[in-house]
Amino acid sequence: MSSQAEPGGNPWNKEAKQKFENKSKSEFFDPCQEAAARSIRCLNRNGGDRQMCTDYFEAYRACKKEWTNKRKKEGGGLFLSS
Repeated sequence: MSSQAEPGGNPWNKEAKQKFENKSKSEFFDPCQEAAARSIRCLNRNGGDRQMCTDYFEAYRACKKEWTNKRKKEGGGLFLSS
């Protein structure tokens, strides 16, 4: 699997940044999609028991937080500095 989903991996690496910048405006891109998919698979595997999947949820939140912070620092996307 890709390094994007690895714990502590960088969701905003060069490859992800290039994909994001080269996508069409209407296309959705989420470098944390693999972590989200793992969360969903965990829920399916455990009959919807959220307590069994807290590690997956935390990994997804951490990935999103890191990606959002890096986007803010770069001044990209919806994050406009005031």
